[in-house]
Amino acid sequence: MKFTINRETLLTPLQQIVSVIEKRQTMPILGNVLLILENDYLTMTGTDLEVQLISKLYLPDAESGGITVPARKFLDICRLLPAGSEIKFEQNDDKVKITSNRSRFSLNCLPADNYPEFTEGELEHQFSINAGQFKKALDQTIFCMASQDVRYYLNGMLLNISNNKLELVASDGHRLAIYEDQLEMPAGFEARIILPRKGVLELNKLINESDIELRIEFSSSSVRIFINDMIFSAKLIDSKYPDFSKVFQQTFFSPIQIEKTVLKNSLTRVAVLSNEKFKGVTFEISNESLKMSAHNPEHDEAEEELAVVYNDEELSIAFNAQYLSEAVSNLDGDTALITIASDSSSCFINEPNNEKYKYVVMAMRL
Repeated sequence: MKFTINRETLLTPLQQIVSVIEKRQTMPILGNVLLILENDYLTMTGTDLEVQLISKLYLPDAESGGITVPARKFLDICRLLPAGSEIKFEQNDDKVKITSNRSRFSLNCLPADNYPEFTEGELEHQFSINAGQFKKALDQTIFCMASQDVRYYLNGMLLNISNNKLELVASDGHRLAIYEDQLEMPAGFEARIILPRKGVLELNKLINESDIELRIEFSSSSVRIFINDMIFSAKLIDSKYPDFSKVFQQTFFSPIQIEKTVLKNSLTRVAVLSNEKFKGVTFEISNESLKMSAHNPEHDEAEEELAVVYNDEELSIAFNAQYLSEAVSNLDGDTALITIASDSSSCFINEPNNEKYKYVVMAMRL
């Protein structure tokens, strides 16, 4: 294998691929990037066997071959070279020589034949979606995913396709985000899959162009997404997502409209004196006011009152201030609509006249 490539052409896809490679590996070869050069294309692959990323670069008149290169060493070499540098890459048996201007590097490598295969099987379902539309759906829900929860189905995101309807759902058991939108081209099928947390985070970083079309293929066990010259693959979480529709099948108190910025700033101020571990803030709602208060083990107290219009019985309820603040921050408009369940179990946050997305935050006991 022998080729010459511009630093900028190589650096971006290499950074994206290295980001899916875990620093600590049970198999040393998984710390490497697989390089295959054939038919005028350089294919770079990185995986942790749960998520895989493949990049294809057009390199005419290059000498074909295959090798695996230490991922982070290769990335650091390319990253630290001057901008615009030409990088010459040459394989000699199990070593690789990298030269650029007066810089010379030699890396010990492992053979390409030993690189583990990422098995996907047949992907029977597929649909297309605008990248900007999908990125928006991810951004609106990603912050609600659980991390290392024993209910492993929560450590990911539900993707629900129902013909021309797209639904993304994320929850950590204390809060829930739902985003619904219409597909331009009907998928022609109904399916529910759970994308793993790491895959969702990597995918969100990869989508940086809003006007391209994504092709998404999946089965019951894996998903593959084509993003320009990148191919993203991930193993799906093999579980059933809980039925969250029941949370909407209950009675509610009258909704309260509050200016988004006012609510967020008030929450931030009051939360300063809340318990650092639980971040609890109490809401006391009456006909003309919403009073927020917080206290902590040091007996500090904070209180703030907002003028609101509310036509229902008075109530007192507590929430995690951070969860509320993150939900409010993700609203697009200037107004937040807060609706509390009549059993005081949860709070619904969305925008007036916008049914695309909604957030649910569970109440706390203080």
